[in-house]
Amino acid sequence: MNRNINYFLFFVFIFSFLWSSAQSNKIDSLEKALLISKEDTNKVTTLNALAWEISGNDATKALEYSQQALSIAEQLPSTKEKWTEQKQKFIANSYHQIAWANYLLGNYPLSLEYNFKAVKIRESLHDKLGVSRTLGNIGNVYYSQGEYSFSLNYYFKALKIEEELSDKKGIARHLGNIGVVYNFQGAYPKALDYFFKALKMNEEFGDKKVIAAALCNIGSVYYNQNNYAQALDYDFKALKMEEGLGNKTGIARNLSNIGLIYQAELDYPKALDYYFKSLKIDEELKNKSGIARHFGNIGGVYNNQARVAKLRNDIIGSDSLYKKTLDYDFMSLKLAEELGDKNGMARCLGSIGVLYTDLKKYKEAEKYLQRGLSLSTEINDLDLIKTQEGYFRDLYEQTNQPAKALEHYKKYIIATDSLFNEENTKKTVRSEMNFEFEKKEAVEKAEQEKQNAIAQQEKQKQKIILILISFFLLLVAVFASFMFNRWRITQKQKLIIEKQKEKIVDSITYAQLIQQSILMEESEIQKFLPECFIYFQPKDIVSGDFYWFSKLEDKIILAAIDCTGHGVPGAFMSMIGNTLLNQIVNEKQITTPSEILEQLNLGVTEALHQKKEGALSHDGMDIALCCIDFTTNQLQYAGAQNPLYIVADNNVTVINADRQSIGGESLIAKKKKSSVLTYTNHIIPIKEGMRIFLFTDGYMDQFGSNDRKKFGIQKFKKLVLDNQHLSMQQQKELIAKAHQDWKGSTAQIDDILVMGLKL
Repeated sequence: MNRNINYFLFFVFIFSFLWSSAQSNKIDSLEKALLISKEDTNKVTTLNALAWEISGNDATKALEYSQQALSIAEQLPSTKEKWTEQKQKFIANSYHQIAWANYLLGNYPLSLEYNFKAVKIRESLHDKLGVSRTLGNIGNVYYSQGEYSFSLNYYFKALKIEEELSDKKGIARHLGNIGVVYNFQGAYPKALDYFFKALKMNEEFGDKKVIAAALCNIGSVYYNQNNYAQALDYDFKALKMEEGLGNKTGIARNLSNIGLIYQAELDYPKALDYYFKSLKIDEELKNKSGIARHFGNIGGVYNNQARVAKLRNDIIGSDSLYKKTLDYDFMSLKLAEELGDKNGMARCLGSIGVLYTDLKKYKEAEKYLQRGLSLSTEINDLDLIKTQEGYFRDLYEQTNQPAKALEHYKKYIIATDSLFNEENTKKTVRSEMNFEFEKKEAVEKAEQEKQNAIAQQEKQKQKIILILISFFLLLVAVFASFMFNRWRITQKQKLIIEKQKEKIVDSITYAQLIQQSILMEESEIQKFLPECFIYFQPKDIVSGDFYWFSKLEDKIILAAIDCTGHGVPGAFMSMIGNTLLNQIVNEKQITTPSEILEQLNLGVTEALHQKKEGALSHDGMDIALCCIDFTTNQLQYAGAQNPLYIVADNNVTVINADRQSIGGESLIAKKKKSSVLTYTNHIIPIKEGMRIFLFTDGYMDQFGSNDRKKFGIQKFKKLVLDNQHLSMQQQKELIAKAHQDWKGSTAQIDDILVMGLKL
């Protein structure tokens, strides 16, 4: 059954890259060391080490150890600077272990809280390795909650630090974690790419245990692609390597994985054979988490066999097999409860509920499914919530309760959308793009510094040559030789500068892809506003102007924004503006234009620290923002410097903006001695056929090629008024043509943005 397959894969992916089962002799030696430890620092170190080693089998006990370590660490003296730093390290290590134990127990909010505490301290201590480890753990928590874009973001941050440290083991670990996320999302080519990169690095430093785990994960991708032959090939390679190492934990894992493949191929005897072999090994190791996993997988095989027997009308055989399934599911549940593993408990409860549904014991099914859903909701695991809602839908369909079945089906769809919606996909792509962009920038910066050093050496060499020539008054031939050498150096420097310029342009062009990814395409906006257009012409590769769109229920919010400057500085401001608008409108649900502008002004002022005395940045933005309410049939507008044009009844009505920009500590704000500004909210009834235009100042300020005058407001008014009978797409073409004709051979002086809409 899928319930057992998912349960199994979760452990293979995460733990194969992060930890292996603790050996009892190591735990025993640490416990003995704890008993004889006299110094508090040794106790903290030993307690945290014990917490790590025991966490696989007893996360509750691990949490107790790490909390004891934190309590002792907080009591350590902090009189000297060096000792204070050491104390902070001990506290950060304890936070890290507390976060890990809570993660294993399914207490995800607490895990995040302590992980972020650990990161904060480790960043203050410039402990890059520690920061990377904790960022990776934060990625694990978000992965377990189904927040895949956040998970990838933190994995890429951790990967970047490991690359800076040239820590190949850390790099391989994070490459594997990134592959895990892509594998779960069904992006199998990407998953294989990252898994093979991790495998190659692991092979370089020859850690066979990690190599075996990497092979196992590659096999899991082929399994998900239904390529069972390839999957078996990699799993048997991993098994052979683990057997050579004598690593029983790895052997058990791979035997279970092979059993999973035979189960998928419906070869149930073989599947059971491999599951029981792996169970026996983990029982010898007293590895409770592994035993619980194997119980669930064995129960899954018996369940499949029971269903086959039922289809053949073998009632006695199916009843016996269903009983075996329940026995193993309850044994798995009991172990999960002993481990305090809320995630495992929720999965087992769901499996038992499904089984009772098959057996038509609907009251028992509802009881176990409800417990499973409650736990899944408590730990905020979106994937589990989605699965449990699907189980409820099946239950209520079988019991002829269509209203309840529909209710849970809707919740199933909502959870599915939360996991795999378009915005999360964009965030996932953006995380990888940002990582690649920053990585490319770092390489180019290092190359630039190298070239600068070479140029400096050449300059020093030139200076020495000049001194020698002046001192010894060499012959004309020697002086001519020197001049030739100087010319050659100049040409070399010129070539270096040209290459650097080309690389900078490449970087800015790549930045354009990131900026464009935040702008909704015109065709997407036209799904909600069919009669609209966007004429957007950046002056440089990236733009300081940008447009913004959002739909909340029956309201549509759109804006035309002009940030200070253009090119790269303007583009940075546009990213700030876009982020703040998303927070204000989409997260805080603020839709009144004047309130949006007031919040935006505060956000820009705070983001750029403009309230501080001697603030370096006085940048800001001008904006025209509208809210179209189809319920009240009203148009609301507020503007900072940028007006709104309304074309109706053969007339152009101008709704003027407030003469105060967003951010930048305007004169009005300085007079008030406050950055809290208010903006006017205009309410206009919507008339049929009304056309509105939002724009930045670039279109009107463009100089013509003939008389070097600006295009101006009056020409723009006449242009939109004379062509009001045309469709909005035709008006866009005329506006674009008018701009090109007016500009001619003259250079574009600013970014251009014009938005038109017919209501």
